[in-house]
Amino acid sequence: MQHTGGPGWRITMDTSGPMLIALYIRDVAGLDGAGFPALSHAAPKVRHVDHHHLTAEVGGISALKTEWEAWWEQLLKAHPQMSPELSPPGFRSFANSPALRRVLQAHFGAALTWARERRAEYAELEAERVAGGSAHLLEDIVEDRLLEVGRDSRDFALTIIELPLDEQRAWYLEPDKIIMSHELLSQPEVFRSYVQPVVEILV
Repeated sequence: MQHTGGPGWRITMDTSGPMLIALYIRDVAGLDGAGFPALSHAAPKVRHVDHHHLTAEVGGISALKTEWEAWWEQLLKAHPQMSPELSPPGFRSFANSPALRRVLQAHFGAALTWARERRAEYAELEAERVAGGSAHLLEDIVEDRLLEVGRDSRDFALTIIELPLDEQRAWYLEPDKIIMSHELLSQPEVFRSYVQPVVEILV
């Protein structure tokens, strides 16, 4: 986790274990385009498995998609807390989402392993950023904006959630969250093109 801040403002960059698991479940179930925002596929690619047999008795793939989208919305709202709780093998928090519960039970072990590997990679990436100084880019963007407007910043807190996505871009979620590919910061100009407009709104 990286914090950048000044008088009245704070920007946090981090990844999310529960969202990594949710991404794995989305991709393994082939729920392309599910959720808001409709994020690109995870990277490395998760192999799609047919779930018709698993979900047929509980509403099928359309029910699974609806239940996954409701879960994703909860994760975004609760971030950085983990809600609802992922508690194998019963996944009691998902009692009202029977299709999703079955898919979680079938794939949770693989999803957890995949998520842990991505978190380990993210920790290495963060260490490289600190060593290379790219962590200061956010501070520069805010300071440039403050010079432009000629006043102190309005109070704001912006959360940037970094996820391993195969599309190098960001998705702004009003009022105070951005989801972005974890490799975007390595392309400063592209990173700035997504973050600067949001900072302009908030400052």
